[in-house]
Amino acid sequence: MPKTRPAASETGDPLLLTPGPLTTSVSVKQAMVHDWGSRDAEFLRINEMVLDRIVELAGGQGTHVTVPVQGSGTFAVEAMITSFVPKTGKLLVLINGAYGQRARKIAEIADRAVITYETPEDTPPDTARLEALLAGDKAITHVFAVHCETTSGILNPIGEIAALVAKLGRRLLVDSMSAFGALEIDARKVHYDALAASSNKCLEGVPGLGFVICRNEALAQCKGNATTLVLDLYDQAQNFAKTGQYRFTPPIHVIVALGKAIEEHTAEGGVAGRGKRYRENAKVLIDGMRAMGFRTLLPEKLQAPIIVTFHMPTDTKFVFQRFYDGLKDRGYVIYPGKLTVADSFRMGCIGRLYPEHMKGALAAVREVLDELRVSNGGPALTSEQAAAE
Repeated sequence: MPKTRPAASETGDPLLLTPGPLTTSVSVKQAMVHDWGSRDAEFLRINEMVLDRIVELAGGQGTHVTVPVQGSGTFAVEAMITSFVPKTGKLLVLINGAYGQRARKIAEIADRAVITYETPEDTPPDTARLEALLAGDKAITHVFAVHCETTSGILNPIGEIAALVAKLGRRLLVDSMSAFGALEIDARKVHYDALAASSNKCLEGVPGLGFVICRNEALAQCKGNATTLVLDLYDQAQNFAKTGQYRFTPPIHVIVALGKAIEEHTAEGGVAGRGKRYRENAKVLIDGMRAMGFRTLLPEKLQAPIIVTFHMPTDTKFVFQRFYDGLKDRGYVIYPGKLTVADSFRMGCIGRLYPEHMKGALAAVREVLDELRVSNGGPALTSEQAAAE
């Protein structure tokens, strides 16, 4: 059968149904065609605007500061952990995916005392269990939690975790990489010492800048904690306070593009507006995939509108690489899964994508399944699922 016309972004590139890097607007791309000096007054103005707007998005005006980190989001997470957890501290890492595992590894390499509370990728941490862990180990000083774990797309109960950590007198570090900018996490309601995110997720910028939103009082206590010069958030913040400039060469084009992306984020209605579009994308995608027999890994109450994990079909004619290649030929790039609980693949809902793009992706999925002669995208049912049908 003839293929549908390949999908494309505004610039003719394939659409990225991934967790980031993601499809960006033409205007964000165009913001990078100019050159600035790192000490140029106009660049410094843009950078200051970016850092101030990020604090506003977090609800942290007057209480928090944005400290940028040159590099990907993981640079920001490592800077956060190694700057905020002192050498005498002890970190409890909540794990239900690859990014919790990465945080544990960061702490171990930095020679910080670290323990973990791990649940399967489709299971959020149990707050009663967390409370027992904190009550039973007074040496724990900090807790690390992932807001939206993109290994599966699960939305962890960050508000409940924050309230519990604060009640027991501990300090919270949040990886909100795949949620910040689309899912509310208001610093006036959710108490944390630091929250890490990046330019290339829900803010819809390009990769290259991580940042940590730091509670001022907590940041002031971080002097001397850092294990590296370049990831020292305290020193980076001090330099900004004194000079308004980076200590080392910043990713200028990335920052200017992020400035444009933040303008577009504001025009869309901020966190609420961006989140609404992503939720609409996710609903179209999930409903359409389920109509073709696919099953989501997560129930609705745990599913964030960021990236959706689907079980692999059990039809022996389904070959994931051929499925992936067929979608890419039609202009849609998806992600393989990386779960231990299920053989799966993932489709993202974020970036400069709209419901009509998701409908196009669904049409492409149907075409590829027909080419593979797969009539139903469903996995084998467990006995419990079969009984419920």
